[in-house]
Amino acid sequence: MNKTVAFKMPAPKSQAADAWVGEGVEPHLKTAKIEGVAVSPAPVVMKRFTIDVPVDLHSRVKMACARRGKIMADEIRRLLEAEFADEA
Repeated sequence: MNKTVAFKMPAPKSQAADAWVGEGVEPHLKTAKIEGVAVSPAPVVMKRFTIDVPVDLHSRVKMACARRGKIMADEIRRLLEAEFADEA
């Protein structure tokens, strides 16, 4: 007795999803083109920073970033840099 199993082929990757994700590269690591020459910024060592915030604060930050067309992580980094500026 033979058994046949049908498999579905995965759907092709959506270009819109890739654009939304940003090709998986953080904005500070993207290659820039200056006068036709591709220039990559010096790599910055990153450290994960996990905090707990109330759900309503998270929602407000997320909505404000979406309205501004900003990424939450970038905005929070900017706020932290402003508050804890390098004093050297």
